[in-house]
Amino acid sequence: MRLVVALGGNAIKQAHEKGTTLEQFLNCKRTARLLAKVVQRMSPNDRLVITHGNGPQVGNLAVQQDMAKEVVPPQDLDVLGAMTQGQIGYMLQQMLDNQLRDLGLKVPVVAIINRVQVSRDDPEFQDENASKPVGNFLTEEEVRELKKKYPNYIYKKVKPGEGRVWRRVVPSPDPIANVEAEVIKRMVDAGIIVIASGGGGIPVVLDPDGHHRGVEAVIDKDLAGEKLAEVINADTFLILTDVEKVKLNFGKPDEKPIDRMTVSEAKRYLKEGHFLPGSMGPKVKACIRFIEWGGKRAIISSLDKVLEALEGKTGTEVVPD
Repeated sequence: MRLVVALGGNAIKQAHEKGTTLEQFLNCKRTARLLAKVVQRMSPNDRLVITHGNGPQVGNLAVQQDMAKEVVPPQDLDVLGAMTQGQIGYMLQQMLDNQLRDLGLKVPVVAIINRVQVSRDDPEFQDENASKPVGNFLTEEEVRELKKKYPNYIYKKVKPGEGRVWRRVVPSPDPIANVEAEVIKRMVDAGIIVIASGGGGIPVVLDPDGHHRGVEAVIDKDLAGEKLAEVINADTFLILTDVEKVKLNFGKPDEKPIDRMTVSEAKRYLKEGHFLPGSMGPKVKACIRFIEWGGKRAIISSLDKVLEALEGKTGTEVVPD
C-alpha cells in the first residue's frame, strides 16, 4: 500500500483553542499516536506520506505581522506559508518520531519545505473569488469590527448556522504540479515517511524566464495532497477531518451521512451545492480527481477513526462509476 494521509486543521489546533505552542504540540502528539498505529500495521514494502493544512496558523501569523508592521516589516503570504509549513512539519515530525520510537519502530521521518506550482491567471486571484479560509472562526459581529481595521481583507461564511461560522478567505489557486516531486518520490521509495506539501505547498508561479516566484495565496491542502498522491503513485488517499462521514444537506434537519458515492454521484452532489467551497467541497473534489487519475481508494473520515476508515468500517468512500 502507498498511502497519502491529508490531515485537517483539527489535527494541530482545535477551533476553541488559542493556538499556543503547548496546545499544538499536544494535538500533534495525539495525531502522531494514531498515525504510529497505522505504521505499526504496515508491511516493510508499504509507504506513508503525510500532508497537512495550515489555515489557522497562517491566518494568525498574518494578523501578527499586520499588528507589528510599524516595528517589523510584514512578510508576504507565500513566506508565511513557508514559515507555518516549517512550524507544523517540525511538530508532526518530532511527535511521530517519538511515537514510533516508543513502539520500537525504526522508521525515518522527515518534513520538507515544499513548493507547489499554480497559475497567475487562476480565477481565485480575481475580485472576490478568493475562497480559502485562514485564521480563526469568527462571529458576524467580529467580522464587522475586523473589516474596519483591515478593509482589504475578504471574509466569508464557511459553515451553515449562526455563531462562529465566518473566516477570512484568501486566493486558493488550483495546484498544477509539485515542484519537489522527484525529491519526494526518491525519499518515499527509500522507505522514509515524508511530510510534504504542508498547507497545500508554498504557492509559486513559473515566470517566462523559467524561474519560480512566490505569490499571495494559500493552496487547498486536499487538492495539493491529491497531486502529491500522484507523485508517489499512491493507491490510497485518506482525508482526515472533524466529521466521520460526508453528509448531504449538512447542517439541516434532513442531513444524511454518505457511506459510499460514485464519481458521478459526487460530481452531482457538488453541483447541487451540498458541499461548501471552503469546507467539504475541496475534499470531495480531491477524491474525485484521485479516482479519475487511477487511484484505488479515496476516503474521507475523522482523525479519531483513521484505523477504522482504512479497514473500510467507517468514513465516506468515493469509488469509480
